[in-house]
Formats: sequence, structure tokens, C-alpha cells
Amino acid sequence: MTVNYICRHCGMPLGSFEHSEVGEYRLGLQFLTPEERKRIIAYNSNGDVTVRVICDYCSQTLDANPELALLSNPLQ
Repeated sequence: MTVNYICRHCGMPLGSFEHSEVGEYRLGLQFLTPEERKRIIAYNSNGDVTVRVICDYCSQTLDANPELALLSNPLQ
């Protein structure tokens, strides 16, 4: 099983690793609420996990232009 990190706004791949390398507790995912888990983590049919986070570029863009956060897909 592979854990893939992608930007939730632009879709850019940010990294991936084999799940056996690092447990969920080391990723800090256990601290997410059930609602956050549903929004951030996707379990794919092939057993891979996709974690949707935000890349530096999108973070800086949203910080500089907070009104973009009102759009459903602000940076696509």
C-alpha cells in the first residue's frame, strides 16, 4: 500500500511512500476528527491512500488573496 500526498487545490503530487515505512501514528493522522478524515483522506480501491493537503504555492496564494477561499476551486 502506498500513501500519496497531493495538493487539494492544484492537484500537484507532493510525495509518496510505502505505508509499511511509517505508521499512521507517525503521520499524525490519528489527531484528525472523523469529519477531517473524510475530507482529507481517501482510500483507493487498490489499497493506496491519498492524503489531500495544501502545497506551499497554494498556501502562499491563499494567504495573499484570502477572497479566493470563497471559491469552490480557487486555484484550478
